[in-house]
Amino acid sequence: MLGFASLACQVWLGGPTAPPPLIPISTEAAGEVARAWQDALLASAATGEIAIILNESQVTSYLAARLARSDNPILVEPQVHLREGVMEIYGKTVQGPFEAGVRIELEPQLNSEGQLGFAISSIDLGPLPAPEALTEGLSSVLTEAFAGTLGSLATGFRITTLAIAHGEIALIGTVR
Repeated sequence: MLGFASLACQVWLGGPTAPPPLIPISTEAAGEVARAWQDALLASAATGEIAIILNESQVTSYLAARLARSDNPILVEPQVHLREGVMEIYGKTVQGPFEAGVRIELEPQLNSEGQLGFAISSIDLGPLPAPEALTEGLSSVLTEAFAGTLGSLATGFRITTLAIAHGEIALIGTVR
C-alpha cells in the first residue's frame, strides 16, 4: 500500500540528466560569487578595470540559491556546465505530479551597454517539447539572477568581454 502511495506522488517522465560527476552545491560557494565581485571592485579602484572568474561550483550554487527563493521554482537540482562558449544547465522541472529532466543550452550575450543577458539556444524537457512559458521563464530568471543581482554589484562598470571555457566563466569590464 505504501508503495502505491509513493507512486502517486511523483511520476518521472525521463529526460536529460547531468553528466557525472555532479557539481557540489553549497551556500559557501554561492556566497563566493558576491565576494568575488567585491574583490574585483576593490581591485578596479587602482586600474579602472574589473575582472572576475567564476567556476562551475560557484555558478551552480549561486543559481540553486537564487531558484530556491521561489515558492514554485521552475527548475530544481541545477547543474551548470561551462564549456566552449556555452552554459549548459541540467536539472529537473516539477509540475504537479510530473517530474522531468531538463537540459538548457544558453549563450550569454552582452548588449551595447555592457549588460549581461542570456539567450536559450536549445532546451530538452523530458520526452516532450519545452513549453514556451518554461523557455521564457528560464531566460528571464537567469538574466535577472546574473544580470540583475550581479549587475547591481557591478554598477558603474561596463562588461566588455565574456568568455566561457574549461569549467569557468570570465567577465572583464571597465569603469564607466
